Amino acid sequence: MNCRLGDLRNKEVISVKDGSRIGFVSDVELDVSSAQLTAVVVYGRLKLFGLLGREEDRVIPWKEIVLFGDDTVLVNYQEKEPSRRRGFFGTLLEKLDL
Repeated sequence: MNCRLGDLRNKEVISVKDGSRIGFVSDVELDVSSAQLTAVVVYGRLKLFGLLGREEDRVIPWKEIVLFGDDTVLVNYQEKEPSRRRGFFGTLLEKLDL
């Protein structure tokens, strides 16, 4: 199967460990000395429509890629620490120790 970088950017990345949607392939890392792909990069989600920046990017090493499908990439990847989405009030109450 041949795939161009433009086609790769449209593929959704899904973890086979927990079935979670990680995002879309945004970039790749390339070893220029051997001309091999070393990782795919999924940009972090936007915070408050991008006004507060983004979450950290996820760099998924090539050895953790399981399968390239027609429109998905299956990876053997799980975040080290699950992200908590508490929202504004949960964070505020946590800071106030309530």
